[in-house]
Amino acid sequence: MTYQQLAYIHLATIVPAFLLGSVLLASRKGTSDHRVLGRIYLMLMLITGLITLLMPSQVGPQVLGHFGFIHAFSLLTLYSVPAAYFAARHGNIKAHRGYMIGLYIGGILIAGAFSFAPGRMLHHLLLGVS
Repeated sequence: MTYQQLAYIHLATIVPAFLLGSVLLASRKGTSDHRVLGRIYLMLMLITGLITLLMPSQVGPQVLGHFGFIHAFSLLTLYSVPAAYFAARHGNIKAHRGYMIGLYIGGILIAGAFSFAPGRMLHHLLLGVS
């Protein structure tokens, strides 16, 4: 699979995850809707984390000819998703809340901000510059 194909798959998971995460953060917690939407959100984020590991770093130094700084957010995501799920399952709502806020801020907002850096695909697509 090409980088561009992986990037589009990544966008197809992260855009709905961003929207769903925003709704979940703003809505009432603990309802059946929250649990269902939360599971969908976690699956989208898990897929996103896996897809981004397959995408080689396009900007900055690489480790093993593939991984870059941005991949730290993939690892954050792959750790936070199951940690948040199991915290909620075990009734540790404080830990669940912390993982979910960290995942949203780190895995979506901060990583998303980096995706608009010069040299990245979104920078070119959305801003029309290389």
